[in-house]
Amino acid sequence: MNFDIPVLAPSILAADFSRLGEQINECLDAGSNWIHCDIMDGHFVPNISFGPGIVKSVRQIAPGAFLDVHLMIEKPDLFIENFADAGADLISVHYETCIHLHQTLQNIRFHGCMTGVVINPATPVELLKPVLPEADLVLIMSVNPGWGGQTFIQSSYKKIQELVLLRSELQAHFLIQIDGGVGPDNIQNIVRHGTDVLVAGSSIFKSDNIGHRIHDLSRKANAGKEKNV
Repeated sequence: MNFDIPVLAPSILAADFSRLGEQINECLDAGSNWIHCDIMDGHFVPNISFGPGIVKSVRQIAPGAFLDVHLMIEKPDLFIENFADAGADLISVHYETCIHLHQTLQNIRFHGCMTGVVINPATPVELLKPVLPEADLVLIMSVNPGWGGQTFIQSSYKKIQELVLLRSELQAHFLIQIDGGVGPDNIQNIVRHGTDVLVAGSSIFKSDNIGHRIHDLSRKANAGKEKNV
């Protein structure tokens, strides 16, 4: 699938689930065709969100959308097939939860999904180097995972730049994604440092007008693309 970079990916973790279909359609109408689904198990992160059933519902609401499923769970291999069957296009797993990360990424691809690998704020980028050729996307957590509304961690900028250099060194083609604390005040700078996909939850779904906020974020993200550092 081809994407116009940078991509804005609304995270439904921050949505009003009593109006989930309505709010997803507002995102789609505003031009956001990439939907981010945060899966939390209450073990790896201190929160519980939702499972394959909600992902399946999102697929039914938005059959043409790209569904990006971020597994913040222990033993993700046990659930990859379930989320693939639910309609995921891409499944991301945490470096910190996978004993055999290379094998886990192969498992994701076996089930017909694009592969993503995620690192927490305290995990160095260089640890991913052995598996980067297997990844379609690398997600840098720019907050500590587990809940929304946190402040962007400034050291994430350096991680983005390190990934850009590694991608060039390895002649790889993975997308670079940022999740956490993305909003109108910093999205342009995040893109300037080399980010391809920007996950935004609270800044979109807690705004007064979802469509207007998406247009504003997209405009600023595109401005950042024109001024890469």
